Amino acid sequence: MITRPRCWIEILSSLTGLELSADDLPSHKWLGYYQGGGCGTAVHAAQKLNRQWIGIDITHLAISLIEKRLKDAFKTGLAFEIHGTLKDLDAARDLATRDKYQFQWWAVSLVEAQPFQGRKKGADGGIDGLKFFHDVDKAGTRKIVVSVKGGGLKADDVRALEMVRQREGAEIALFISLEEPTRGMVKDAASAGFYESATGKKYPRVQLLTIEGLLSGQQRAEHPDHAPDMNFKKAKSESNAAQKQLI
Repeated sequence: MITRPRCWIEILSSLTGLELSADDLPSHKWLGYYQGGGCGTAVHAAQKLNRQWIGIDITHLAISLIEKRLKDAFKTGLAFEIHGTLKDLDAARDLATRDKYQFQWWAVSLVEAQPFQGRKKGADGGIDGLKFFHDVDKAGTRKIVVSVKGGGLKADDVRALEMVRQREGAEIALFISLEEPTRGMVKDAASAGFYESATGKKYPRVQLLTIEGLLSGQQRAEHPDHAPDMNFKKAKSESNAAQKQLI
């Protein structure tokens, strides 16, 4: 991962806050790659120490989480480019054809949900992702179930998801698809009614979202968001350390 052993001293200094020497390699470049979750830790430490870095991981979900971690930690002075991630509908279709599980895990990340059962492959009971939220009434955590469809849609897909929502005791269900939902599916979603927040605002119980709408920013999951960091741990805010030159 790192070309010189001394850099491990710098990693420990960054992550533990101990006063270890970390200023003798000002122009050293860091390479962090997938190794059981080590990429995010390596590039975080490199950014904090004002090093140039390149991070490599093997899943679209992992890259999304690393991107969120860096943006949470470094509010200013952060500049990086992401290569190889899905940016348009054609790329999403290609991934759905090649690997349906990777597509599902990536799709749930678009609504900041977690893959169901920790990315285990196999029967999922109609659930591909989970998300949780708090309302202002402080009555506890509410659940959102997520279903992803990368292939053709069936007439009863939304009705089946509503049954899953009720079975799981979830307040809201998100239906994410590559294809545009049919009029019948829109009608089925509307018939599920609304979740009414303690603030009086109403949110559709079943929300139909498309990959194109999520990528363009025209659509988003709608729900109360009074504990925005409960689904993924937020990285501690760090002092400014800019990567001055993209490599």
